[in-house]
Amino acid sequence: MATVALVLTVLLFLLGLAGIVLPILPGVILIYAGMLLYGIMTGFAALDTNFYLLQGMALLLTFFIDYLAASTGTRRYGGSRRAAWGAAAGVLFGLFLGPFGIIIGPFLGAILAELTGGKQLEQAVRAGVGTLIGFVGGTALKFVIAALMIIWFFISI
Repeated sequence: MATVALVLTVLLFLLGLAGIVLPILPGVILIYAGMLLYGIMTGFAALDTNFYLLQGMALLLTFFIDYLAASTGTRRYGGSRRAAWGAAAGVLFGLFLGPFGIIIGPFLGAILAELTGGKQLEQAVRAGVGTLIGFVGGTALKFVIAALMIIWFFISI
């Protein structure tokens, strides 16, 4: 049973890592769900309450980073809330263009949103750059946290 639990957990980890970049998948939530599934399937033999509480805090930290990175990058470069919404729409559109689209989508979405809001092209591009920097930076931080969560899981079991 432990082997099946581990295989299912690793599958959820892989889906979770993909979800850090693909907004269709709930990223770090899947990683945490894998840990919970492993605990349930093994009777919580190797993982205690503190492990799950601290991992839950790491999960919440990724949500905070997601919000903070995007909004800070956008605002720091003169973007509005409209740019942030355009970036979110750009991520969804970018999914259809593959890995490159996931990166360029938020950039173009922020620019288009700012242009439709009356900003000049230079200001809109600047907001797009800020959004891109925030998105890439936030994604990198989420990968680091997710990797640490997974490493800690394997050390604990």
